[in-house]
Formats: sequence, C-alpha cells, structure tokens
Amino acid sequence: MVRKKRNSRKKVVHRTGLRRWLLFFLLASFIVIVFTSSTGGRFGVFHQLTLETLGPLQSFFTKLSLSTTKLKDKYIVLLNLEEENAQLRQDIAKLREQLDEYSVAYSRNRYLETALEFKQQNTFPKRMARVVGKDPSFWFQTLIVDRGENDGVVTGMVARTSQGVVGQVVQVSDNYSKILLANAPSSAIDAIIQNSRVRGILKGAGEQGYILHYVLKNAEVKVGDKIVTAGIGGVFPSGITLGTVSKVQSRRRGMFLDIVVEPAVDFSRLEFLYINLSEEQLVIDAMSRSSVFGD
Repeated sequence: MVRKKRNSRKKVVHRTGLRRWLLFFLLASFIVIVFTSSTGGRFGVFHQLTLETLGPLQSFFTKLSLSTTKLKDKYIVLLNLEEENAQLRQDIAKLREQLDEYSVAYSRNRYLETALEFKQQNTFPKRMARVVGKDPSFWFQTLIVDRGENDGVVTGMVARTSQGVVGQVVQVSDNYSKILLANAPSSAIDAIIQNSRVRGILKGAGEQGYILHYVLKNAEVKVGDKIVTAGIGGVFPSGITLGTVSKVQSRRRGMFLDIVVEPAVDFSRLEFLYINLSEEQLVIDAMSRSSVFGD
C-alpha cells in the first residue's frame, strides 16, 4: 500500500513538472512571437528598437559618405578646371603673339604701300634708303641709312617721307649716310605758316617736336595751322610738310609768339625714307643707264 502511494505521488509530481515546462515553453514562444512577428505592416518591438537605434547612425554615415563623394567630385572638377585654365592661358598667350606679329606685318605693309604711292605720285629725283642705325644723343640726333656716295648722295641733301621732312644729310661715306633729324636741337629750317604765309625759323626741340621762332605777336597764327618749308636758301624745296601748330602763347614781354609745332613725321618709327637727289644727279643716272644699254 505504501509503494502504491509513493508511485502515485511521483506520477503527480512528474505531470506537474511537465505542465510547468510546457507553460514556460508556451510563454517563451509567445514572447518570441511578439518580438519577432509583424502586425499591421509594422516590425516587431525588437526590430523597432533596433531600427530606432541604428537608423540615426546609418543616416549619419550615409550623409558622410555622400559629402565625401561630393567633395571628391568637386575636387576633381576644380582640378580639371585648373588644367583647362592653364591650357587656355597658354592658348591666349600664343594668340597674342600671333596678333602682335600680324599687327607688325599689317603696319609694315601699310607703311610700304604709302611709301610706294608717294614714290609713284612724286617725280622729283630721289633714292629710297633704309634706316640701319640711330644716334640717341640729344643735341645731334641722327640716323644712319644704307645709301652713300655710290648712290649719288652728297652732304646737304634733304631726307623726307610721305608725311614730311625727316632731316638733312650731314655726313656721307661710300655706302652709308648720316642724317641730322629735323627735330634735333641743332637743326633750324626756314618755315612758313601755310594759310597766313607768315615766316619763321623752325628749330628742333627733341621729343617736344619743334618751336617756331621769330613770329610777331600780331601775326595770324592758330592751333591746327600747317607749317611747311619756305624754300629759302635752296636747301629745302618749298611746300614740304613740317608739322602742325599745337600751341600758341603770347608773353607780356617780348615781341614774338611762343609757338609749339607737332612734327608730321614720327621720328621714333622711321624704317624707310627718301633722299632728294639733285637735278645733276638725275642727269648722271640717266647717262649711266643709257651707257649700260648702249654697251
């Protein structure tokens, strides 16, 4: 009887333990299902907590990655722009060099066209000469040209361009000549105001151009009047352009006006000029040509 009671008690205890484990398993399963299941399209509580925790971190790292990518792209773009700008600067420099060359060529072509037209329109005997040197001294401003005695050039001949008087030959060798510029302070030319026919002496003033001396205060002179050679003394033919009046001033003392004249010739840009030959030289040239053809 005692054994039967003990066995029945063991069975009751065993059944009670099984029920407890089953209840614990069911409760654990329910908790897992609650945390892992989704209801109404939303994640479970565990997933939601995980998402709320990791979301900001992922958002931060995503923004950081995007910012890094954009910064890299901007750096690459700026690097490419810097290379393009460097190349453009080189291209601009080359184009400027070409433009300078074209400008020089155009200016030279225009200069030669003007010189050729002047040569064709004027029948006076002349020799075309190229400027090969320059003496920059203030008092005796001179040019060296590639024409000399072998070309019929002698001391005292006039040098000129299509714009006007350049100067006078002061020294000659076999193949070269030295020309005293008209704007040199040691130069003096008999001149006349073209409109009023008032005479004066035009003296060189270096970079300032000319000063027209010995013109009385009552003379009719105004800015813009043209000054030409008077043709007195037989050195400079009459009517060759010298310059234009740029300033007229009358002082209280003295009987003459102070007249500043702007040269017609740009002495700083001379490349070619003409030397007026004498009539005798023209005859000599004609005889030389006829003797050559006669031989």
